[in-house]
Amino acid sequence: MLHLNGIFASRRIRFVSALFACLGFTLVVPANSFDPNLRDFPDPTGEVRTFSTTGSVDTTNPFFQSMGTNGRACIHCHQPGDAWTVTPPHIQERFADSDGLDPIFRTVDGANCPSADVSTEPARRAAYSMLLHKGLIRISLPVPANAEFEVADVSDPHGCPETTAQQFAMFRRPLPSTNLVFLSTVMWDGRENAPGQSIVHDLMQQSKDATLNHAQALTAPSDEQASQMVAFELALFTAQSDDHAAGQLDRDGAQGGPQVLSTQPFHIGINDTFGGDPSGATFNPDVFTIFQNWTDPSRPAHDDARESVARGERLFNRLVIPIEGVAGINDALGQPVVLGTCTSCHDTPNSGNHSLSVPLNIGITDFPALAPLDTTGLPVYTLVCKATGKKFTVTDPGRAMISGKCKDIGKTKGPILRALAARAPYFHNGSAATLLDVVNFYDVRFHLALAEQEKLDLVAFLRAL
Repeated sequence: MLHLNGIFASRRIRFVSALFACLGFTLVVPANSFDPNLRDFPDPTGEVRTFSTTGSVDTTNPFFQSMGTNGRACIHCHQPGDAWTVTPPHIQERFADSDGLDPIFRTVDGANCPSADVSTEPARRAAYSMLLHKGLIRISLPVPANAEFEVADVSDPHGCPETTAQQFAMFRRPLPSTNLVFLSTVMWDGRENAPGQSIVHDLMQQSKDATLNHAQALTAPSDEQASQMVAFELALFTAQSDDHAAGQLDRDGAQGGPQVLSTQPFHIGINDTFGGDPSGATFNPDVFTIFQNWTDPSRPAHDDARESVARGERLFNRLVIPIEGVAGINDALGQPVVLGTCTSCHDTPNSGNHSLSVPLNIGITDFPALAPLDTTGLPVYTLVCKATGKKFTVTDPGRAMISGKCKDIGKTKGPILRALAARAPYFHNGSAATLLDVVNFYDVRFHLALAEQEKLDLVAFLRAL
C-alpha cells in the first residue's frame, strides 16, 4: 500500500486510515480518516494551519474522490500541508515513494510533454522535471481565433511536438484551494470568470473543467458534486500559525493564524485602489493590520523577531513604490508613473489579493527574465501585434490567451497572500524560489533601493502570513 506521504504533508506524518489501491492508485478515504482541521503542518519557517468553518474537514467530500480515468482527485494537487497546493520537496518525496506512479504524475499535464516517454523510472524523472523541481503543471491552450497578435516564433526547450504556434503550453503553479472567499478572479488568467456570474458559479465551473481535464473524466461532475466541492473549499481558511523566529502568530496582540482570518469581512471591490468599492469608501493603504500590536515595546513578548515582522507589515502598507510600465495600471490610468504601495495591488484587507478582477503585467512573463527570477524550462513565445507591430517575447501570454487582446499579453492575477511560507516557489510560473527572491525582484523592477534590513523585514512579514 502507498503511505500518506504525498496526501497529507510529508513522510513524517502517516495515517493508516487512508488507503490506496495499489494497482490504480485510486484514492479511498473512509469517513473516519485523518482530519487536518486545526492541525499544524511543518513548513520551512514554521507551521501552517487550516481552519474549516464547518468544524471539520469532511474527507468524504468529492474533493477527495477520484472521478476521472487516471486515478486523480483534487487532493492530489491540493495538499493541506502545502497550504492546499503542492510544493517540490513533497512532490519529490511522492515520486520516490511511488517510482513516479503517484496520481500527480500523469502525462496529460504533469509531464513536460504529453507524449513523453514514461515507461521507466528514469524516463519519468526526466518527463516530470518541471513538476518535480518547480511544482508546475502544463496548461495547454489554443491561440484565440480573434487574436490581435500573430505568432512570430515558438521556442520550446522540451521539444514537445504538441507545443505549436497554434497550441501553446504554459507552465503554472496550482493555485491554493483555500481562502477562496476572498477571490475576485478564478484561475491565473481568469478563464473561469463568467461575466455577471458569482464566484460560486465560477468555482463550480472550474471544478467541472478540472475534473474533465486534469482527472481526464469522461463526464463532468454533477451540479450536486460540484456544489459540494465548492462548499468544502469555501469553508477553508489557511494561514501561518507559528514562525520559528517570531513564535506563535496569534500571541501578544497579534492576529495571525486561520481562525481570525475566517472572520475577515470581504466583498468585491472592498478597499479598491481605483475606486471600485460599490460602497463608495476610499482606498486605505493600511491593508494589513495583523501585527500592528507587535510594535508596542511595553508588551512582554516584544523582541527583535516580532519587531521585524511588524516593520515588514508597515513597509508593505506604506513603502512608496513608483509604479511604471505596468500594463493594467499605467496604461489604464494614462499615467507613466503612479506612486503606489504594495497594497495598491494587494488591496484586500488582511488577505492581500486584488479585490477586483484586474489582471496585471508586472514583468513576470518577460523574456529574458529580470533578476533574480529563474525561467529555466519555460517555453518562449514571440508575439507581434497586428495593428501596431509591437513585439512581445514572453514565457506566458497570460490573459491574452483568453481575450485575444494585445493589451492583455503577459497579464495574470495576483494571488491571495496568506500561508506563503508553506507554498514556495512563487509567482504563477514558480520563477521565484524564495520570498527573498520575490522581494529582490520588486526591488529591481521598481528601483526601490531597499536596505538589506528592509528586505529582511518584508520577508519576515510575508512568511508570517
